[in-house]
Amino acid sequence: MGVTQTKAYGADSAETPIHDMEIKRRALLYNDVEIEILYCGICHSDLHAIKNDWGGTTYPIVPGHEIVGKITKTGDKVTKFNVGDLAAIGCIVDSCGNCQHCHNSEEMFCEEGWTVVFNSPDKHLGGMTYGGFSKSIVADANYVLKMPDFDDLAAAAPLLCAGITVYSPLRHWNAAPGKKVGIIGIGGLGHMAIKIAKAMGAHVTVFTTSPDKMADAQRLGADEAVLSKDAEQMKSQKGFDMILDTVSAKHDINMYINTLKVDGSLVLVGLPNEPLEIGAFNVVHGRKSLAGSNIGGIAETQEMLEFCKEHNITADIELIQISEINEAMERLENNDVKYRFVIDLKS
Repeated sequence: MGVTQTKAYGADSAETPIHDMEIKRRALLYNDVEIEILYCGICHSDLHAIKNDWGGTTYPIVPGHEIVGKITKTGDKVTKFNVGDLAAIGCIVDSCGNCQHCHNSEEMFCEEGWTVVFNSPDKHLGGMTYGGFSKSIVADANYVLKMPDFDDLAAAAPLLCAGITVYSPLRHWNAAPGKKVGIIGIGGLGHMAIKIAKAMGAHVTVFTTSPDKMADAQRLGADEAVLSKDAEQMKSQKGFDMILDTVSAKHDINMYINTLKVDGSLVLVGLPNEPLEIGAFNVVHGRKSLAGSNIGGIAETQEMLEFCKEHNITADIELIQISEINEAMERLENNDVKYRFVIDLKS
């Protein structure tokens, strides 16, 4: 198979800084597209992968899975895109295509395992896949999204992970008019969840441990903001149909489960490194559910992009130059961003 070289930015170990490097991309197959990457969001998962917090990182690693760009080449049989079209890539760049989950457009549950855009075994070139911290990428057109022409394209990049990660459970658990939805945490995921749940018509309450973020919650569209470490404020909270938990640090989920109505669900989308403890009586009383959700399939991601375009929803971002990447990662580790870094790859 033919290969091309492209410039990228990655890390050689958990301890070394991100730096520029040359990586290989495959030459176009019949159903592939080549994308010039314009913007790439930085997700907490990118940081976890670089630091090998979850184990399994293969170095060198080129992260990035919130990719927005422009089609520069198309394979012979591609009909979905033309050169010059806006396009996007999220977490998924391949799956078996044959199992029931792939047939149901839920590629994230692929029985053979889906291919992540970075740090997954590369079926074509061998080695591992490389992500969006790079000048260009080649991918199967079936896993590439049509990117609406958002007014602020950079601010739309985080929709490819943060957006779909919260959209999918909000849709699945039917956030809608008449429903009471709680959101735990106001960060990259939480701030998107507020905007999307509100656009779906739900009554939105945000739980935060930060007094500084109370006012920001209402700016983002929340109906109410609750300081979760204030026992008096928590005492009055009840009747939630669902609560979306976006927190990636260890925390007490039982006090939130106790605010659910009968048959209510607390849904995890954050990924703490340590196990969460749950009191059995808290779920047994009221037939409550503790659930989880992991991104969404290609069709649902496309649906989410169209929904966000229709409702004028993008992320609150800080646009950075590639030269600022290590500083941004350090700030992300310290939760010093409101609410998502996006790299200008034209830099």
